[in-house]
Amino acid sequence: MPKKAKPAGSGKEEGPVPCKQMKVEAAGGPSALNFDSPSSLFESLISPIKTETFFKEFWEQKPLLIQRDDPALATYYGSLFKLTDLKSLCSRGMYYGRDVNVCRCVNGKKKVLNKDGKAHFLQLRKDFDQKRATIQFHQPQRFKDELWRIQEKLECYFGSLVGSNVYITPAGSQGLPPHYDDVEVFILQLEGEKHWRLYHPTVPLAREYSVEAEERIGRPVHEFMLKPGDLLYFPRGTIHQADTPAGLAHSTHVTISTYQNNSWGDFLLDTISGLVFDTAKEDVELRAGIPRQLLLQVESTTVATRRLSGFLRTLADRLEGTKELLSSDMKKDFIMHRLPPYSAGDGAELSTPGGKLPRLDSVVRLQFKDHIVLTVLPDQDQSDEAQEKMVYIYHSLKNRRETHMMGNEEETESHGLRFPLSHLDALKQIWNSSTISVKDLKLTTDEERESLVLSLWTECLIQVV
Repeated sequence: MPKKAKPAGSGKEEGPVPCKQMKVEAAGGPSALNFDSPSSLFESLISPIKTETFFKEFWEQKPLLIQRDDPALATYYGSLFKLTDLKSLCSRGMYYGRDVNVCRCVNGKKKVLNKDGKAHFLQLRKDFDQKRATIQFHQPQRFKDELWRIQEKLECYFGSLVGSNVYITPAGSQGLPPHYDDVEVFILQLEGEKHWRLYHPTVPLAREYSVEAEERIGRPVHEFMLKPGDLLYFPRGTIHQADTPAGLAHSTHVTISTYQNNSWGDFLLDTISGLVFDTAKEDVELRAGIPRQLLLQVESTTVATRRLSGFLRTLADRLEGTKELLSSDMKKDFIMHRLPPYSAGDGAELSTPGGKLPRLDSVVRLQFKDHIVLTVLPDQDQSDEAQEKMVYIYHSLKNRRETHMMGNEEETESHGLRFPLSHLDALKQIWNSSTISVKDLKLTTDEERESLVLSLWTECLIQVV
């Protein structure tokens, strides 16, 4: 696809402009996303920017604006979600607060105009037309197949949950006040045009959502219009606001977001408990009691601070010499809450084993690898004193698309298998090989080899080739 880069020159600018603008002209033939693999999907999403360039220059650093003059791509984006889709969605039973928010920015503040209970399309349309309210639809990938297809591939690509919200704003209106988010944001313009203003972050790579007052954020460092087929990326913490100008048609965009609570700090908190647990088994100093009345002190004592510093150095030394990082929660939480693999049919291949039953003389291969994690954890069924490590395999093949990113903890369960630690090497063989013979698995007996592959096959995780 031909491209020409233009310096970002529109709008009010003070100092360096953090947003690179790409103008893309349409080439002949249809233009759509490439779903061959997670990486090809992302490459086509940010085209013509190269993936290497994106992560080196923009990711977690500064915004990227890609403006496209591509009718085919604009048509495809427009098919992802339309204002008129709300009519059929409301007939399926959508509720205010859970599925839909109705709001408007008034004097720099968000005014919520939700009713109680079930949302009806005629009422939504009335508030949209008469009150100039923005309709926010939560997690449309639960119902829109193409968004499920996109977001499932992006979850594979990032190894992090990917949510979305649709914003439909009438002409001459703004839905939300200036604010920043705790997620990396990709905005796809679907219908109409929207006027955006971006500001320097007050909290780079923010860990929480926050509204910012107009007088605090200063002038926008970049200002532009998004049109159908355009894409905008900005890092968490980027202050932004957007409105639909008067005299134009309504605007619809989808915000695709990822990397919430997915920082090095989160990973450190996740792995440190397992590291302490293992080290304390071998180091009597870590098992020694803390000084009497330490917990009653108002401030930390010098002795306690020095002692903890020493323990942290011990843990750091141990970490340098290990390959096994024990993730206590992050791996499992990601797999439990992510989308199931995209399926154009009834999804039977995700719940019912297919093909031949694996035998000792079979050659097998892993399937749905992007939807499986293998981790070593203390045995969940034993007391703390007796806990031995087990190999846990969690997968998302049986996850429910309808609850994705909705916070329904009571409806969320983990799916997977548990094996003795002695099976770890054999499982790694399966993970790291394109195909492997069952009889070559590093286990003691043929019975163990057959039992392992049969368990994986029953969960639809391997197939016989």
